[in-house]
Parts: sequence; C-alpha cells; structure tokens
Amino acid sequence: MNATEEPAPDPHRGSVRELLHKPDFLRLWLVGAFANAMRWLELLASGLFAWEVTGSALAVAVVVAVRQLPQLFLGAFAGAISEAIDRKLILMTALVVAAITSTLLATLATTGHLELWHVAVGNLVSGIMWTTEMSTRRRMVGEAAGPQRIVPAIALDSATNALTRMVGPLLGGLAFQWLGMKGAYTLTALVQFGGAFALAGLVHVQVTRKLVIARIPAEILEGLRYAWTKPTILLVFGITVVTNAFAFAYTGLVAPLGLGEFHVSPALVGVLAAGEPTGALIGGALIAAGFLRMDRRLAFAGGAALFMAALIVMALSPSYWLALAVLIVGGFGTAGFGNMQSTLMLTEAPHDMRSRLMGLVTVGIGTGPLGILAAGLLAAPLGPRGAVLVMAAVGLVLTAWLAWALRSRTPAPPAV
Repeated sequence: MNATEEPAPDPHRGSVRELLHKPDFLRLWLVGAFANAMRWLELLASGLFAWEVTGSALAVAVVVAVRQLPQLFLGAFAGAISEAIDRKLILMTALVVAAITSTLLATLATTGHLELWHVAVGNLVSGIMWTTEMSTRRRMVGEAAGPQRIVPAIALDSATNALTRMVGPLLGGLAFQWLGMKGAYTLTALVQFGGAFALAGLVHVQVTRKLVIARIPAEILEGLRYAWTKPTILLVFGITVVTNAFAFAYTGLVAPLGLGEFHVSPALVGVLAAGEPTGALIGGALIAAGFLRMDRRLAFAGGAALFMAALIVMALSPSYWLALAVLIVGGFGTAGFGNMQSTLMLTEAPHDMRSRLMGLVTVGIGTGPLGILAAGLLAAPLGPRGAVLVMAAVGLVLTAWLAWALRSRTPAPPAV
C-alpha cells in the first residue's frame, strides 16, 4: 500500500521476507552491499600501502582521512542536490566515477608507477562520490520499502552495511597480501561498474523541484533551523559528530595497531578491522528480525557509548585476540547507533526535508577524517594505543553529556 491509502502506517509492520520480494528494494540493497564492501576494501588496502611505503602512522591516517573528508564539506550540498536531481542518476554516476578511478589506480599499479599521492587523490575522488550515499541510496531504500516498513528496511540495510565493513577489510587484507594493489583495485572497479549496470533497470519515482544553485545555502540553513527545534534530530547530529570524530578515528590506526603493536600479518589486520563490524552485523540482524526492541534514543546514544568503552579496553589489551574480542562486543553498540541514526531521521524529519537533513548527517559523519588526523598526530607522542585511548575517552564523556543535555527537551520516541 502507499502512503495515501494508509495515512498512519506502522513502521514496524512487514517482515524482511516481504522486503526481499520488492524488486526495487532488493536492487538498491544489493548494490549498496557490494559497493560498500569495495569502499572498505580500498580503505584498508590504501592504509596498508601507506604503512608499507612510509612506516608512518600519520601518513596512514592522512591517506584514509582524505577518502572521508569530502563528507564534511560536501555532505549538506549533496543533500540539497538530491532533492532536485534524479537520485537514481546521482547514484549511478557516483558508482561509475568511482569505478573509473579504481581502474586508473589498478593500471598504475600494474605498470609499476603507483605512488602514495596517486592513492590519496583516488581516495579523494571516490570520497566525493560517496558523499551522496546517505541522501540518495539510503533515502531510496526507505522509499522503496514504503512507510510501513521503514524500521525493518533500515535495520536490514544497516546490518548489511556492518557485513560490508566486516567483509571489505577481510578482502582488503587478503587482496593486498596476495594480489597487491593492482588486484585490489581491479576487483573494486569491476564490482562498481557492475553496480551501476544493475541500477539501470531500477524504477524510482521521485518528486523533484527546480534546482537553483544560489538557493542551496538558504535551503541548508532552513534545514538547520528546523533541526534546532527538534531535540531528537539534534541528538542524532551531535552524537553522530562525536562518534565519528572520536570513536571511528581508530580506523585510521588499524594498520599501525595490527602491524606495529600486535605484530600480525596483513590478513590478520583485516580480521582486526572486521571485528567491530562483526558485532554490528549480529546486533543489526537481531534488530532487523525484531528480537531487540528498545527506546530508539537509548539504542542510539547507549550504542555509541558501548562502542567507545570497548575501544578503551581494546587500547589497553595485552593481546591481539583479546582486542579482537572486545571490538566484536563494541560492534553491538554500533549496531544500535547505526540503525537508529537513519531510523530516527526518516521518522522524525518531514518528507520535503529528509535529503537535506540526511545530508547534514553526512556532514557529521564527515568529521571522522578530522578525528583520524587528530589520532594520527597523537600517535606520534603516545603511540597508536595511546591515541585510541585518549580519543575514545573524550568521546565517551561528550556522548554522556549530550544524552543528558537533550533528554529533558523531548518526549521519548517509541521503542524499536
């Protein structure tokens, strides 16, 4: 049924099985799964390459950060654009450009001319394309599912994203160890070209409005003004910034932690990077299946706090295997955080502002590279462990303060 036939749909109604019988949802879900896996593969492979070439944790952090930095500066712009231009076209273009970039890097690696600055530029270009993910594909997932199935749809997509963050680094470590950079980038190019081709048959009905470039800043400000009146949306923005800037900063130091601190192989570095996503996958699957129902804000803020606490323990861990186990536990926290991040936005934001507000969430995610760079700088005097410890501890304090400060400003949303 559509929204006009069911004015007050229950977002919990409908099962994952029903979603997988919707061709457009299935197409968007699978394309997102494969494309996300390639993103994480490239991130780990580029970090391993930077460590191999320079031996510098800061160099690794910089190369990883430039892949995500465009989200900070272009996320809001991408959100405004996504309300005016066909989102299917935006998504296909992003995949094709990223695939061409991977092809060029694979060619340079094959001919023996690949240098670190090539990898950094490639990460930057692909990162620019990735700024559209939240405001285009993730929004399209919710629209294809229908208003009565938003919660299970986003839970399934978030669980799948966790799977890609687990599989991508595993493939990245193996590809780098066995095939080198040419093999890693050849694989990502083929998958991204395939994703763009698969989207060609997607039917996506979108009500667009005229694109007026000069009005984009005003439209972004309109979204900010609206968000300021909604404490739940403010909570999403605030904790998104803190979690990405202070917690996910550890991703830029995975290679130095694995190779330099725990002294394991590149393949086991990939396993370490897959630890948190493994826990997130399990937790997300439980949410998608309806086994976990809790206050949405509690799942969001509490999940972020659990993740940061796990990072603190991981940084103090005396062994690789204990660190891996703790990261898996922390992944249960990111399951709650990741699921509720999109669910709260799609259920709290008005339809005509969703892309803009999701674009602003992308800006919050885009603060992650600043945290990665900060962690890289801290790693020089404190080492990778000390850098992760300091960043996670500060993030935990800020998360607790935000949850307390905004708790009294809004009634609790329903459990999920």
